[in-house]
Amino acid sequence: MFRTNLFVLLNLPSAFLSGVRVQKVTAESVVVKVKYRWINKNPFKSMYWATQGMASELATGLLLLQEVSKSNKKIATLVTAQQGTFTKKAVGTIRFSCTDSAKVREVVKQAVLTGEGQTVTLVSEGLDASNAIVSRFEYQWSLKLKP
Repeated sequence: MFRTNLFVLLNLPSAFLSGVRVQKVTAESVVVKVKYRWINKNPFKSMYWATQGMASELATGLLLLQEVSKSNKKIATLVTAQQGTFTKKAVGTIRFSCTDSAKVREVVKQAVLTGEGQTVTLVSEGLDASNAIVSRFEYQWSLKLKP
């Protein structure tokens, strides 16, 4: 995880400073955690929504970038839409996970096979220590094979 978190520090410094850390990366899922603290709080004594967004986007993005890397093709990726819902105050350590690996494999495969732009919606849910969902984010990712 050291290399992955070094990537976060170098490429997403605001996420790193907010406490966003990659906890687990497998072929099937990515788990990113962030702990509620002074740097990422809001006036309502919970974690700021933007910090949750950074952590949740990273979970979906790492899953996607991992599969793009396996393809050995140059593929551009971009978030084109996002939606978030919040169901409980985010305090303590929140874990965001994305388990949409089958969708990711299929969309990368289609991008490579067709050479046409593709889109996929990936979900990342934030769970607190009691495994209650505190927030849920959906990211629409666009993929396009580079020439």
